[in-house]
Amino acid sequence: MINSFQPFVDSSTKILILGTMPGIASLEKQEYYAHLQNHFWRIIYKLYSDQEVSTLFSDKIKILKANSIGIWDVLENCERKGSLDMHIKNYKENDFESLFKKFPAIHKIAFNGKESHKYFYKKFGQIKGITYYVMPSTSPANTMSFEKKLEIWYAIKE
Repeated sequence: MINSFQPFVDSSTKILILGTMPGIASLEKQEYYAHLQNHFWRIIYKLYSDQEVSTLFSDKIKILKANSIGIWDVLENCERKGSLDMHIKNYKENDFESLFKKFPAIHKIAFNGKESHKYFYKKFGQIKGITYYVMPSTSPANTMSFEKKLEIWYAIKE
């Protein structure tokens, strides 16, 4: 059984980015999107900063906070061999009812890939007052070019 991390969300969070479950590299480092070929942090820095991507996780979180963005995963825990969502089984979703009650400013959810959206929607459906964006996965398993991913991810800034 593997477990997701605690959310990085606070009272100023307006946009929540949801992955499915951290991959092996992230679990080993205990940091969101730690795989070196994952495009997540490159995209965030291109959208919200004019700096190079920091190697410090605390700096990465500061960029999110400065832009009212939170991150979490749809699943609290699951069984999975490797890092691919297609191998997930025996899963439990995180407690989003409590999260949205505690942080009512959240009005956008950007799903990092179709699978995170699938797991979320199956359990919670469309939540009133929250707009969903299903973005291309930033995972290296998604072979879409960085430029194309970035172009689509721009939608969360609008």
